Amino acid sequence: MAKTRDTGRENTGIGPAVAAPEVNAWFVREVLPLEALLVRYLRHHWPNQNEIEDLRQDVYVRVHEAARAQIPNPVQPFVLSVARNLLIDRVRREHVVPIEAVADFDALGLAVDTPQPDRNVIARDELRRLQTALDLLPPRCREAVILGRIEGLSGREIAARMGIGVATVSVHLAKGIYALADILYGEQGAK
Repeated sequence: MAKTRDTGRENTGIGPAVAAPEVNAWFVREVLPLEALLVRYLRHHWPNQNEIEDLRQDVYVRVHEAARAQIPNPVQPFVLSVARNLLIDRVRREHVVPIEAVADFDALGLAVDTPQPDRNVIARDELRRLQTALDLLPPRCREAVILGRIEGLSGREIAARMGIGVATVSVHLAKGIYALADILYGEQGAK
């Protein structure tokens, strides 16, 4: 991402970015003191106690990334909301929903599908990164990826639309997907 000349801040396109030293100082001052509360929350709501430290670290990453666009206020509800969303994501990913997890989220009185501020910021950032990555692809690969993965067309439909063979569509799709993965996640997801 581009840094502005005046402030040295990253320009995320969401609004004025927050300088890294400012985010780091805020994180140490406001978020780290909530660690005991966060760990208690995670232990109460997550059945596998061996994963608590990893979950805590994932919450910290999400909070820090969201704060780079805008420092949230108030902090405690935001951190717990990020933790809740992370747990929901994990439950969805595992495809097995323990009845206790559903009961606990219902008891909180929080709607599971309600978008939270941190998710909105992260989602906008991911969409912007995906668009930038798509723009870097060769034109034919980009067209094949958009038609196949975004618009959901079959290989035959893509071939007909692009005026090429089905085998060539497969080559363009494979090249495009590998290139996207390299652009988005190469060098450990460097932005």
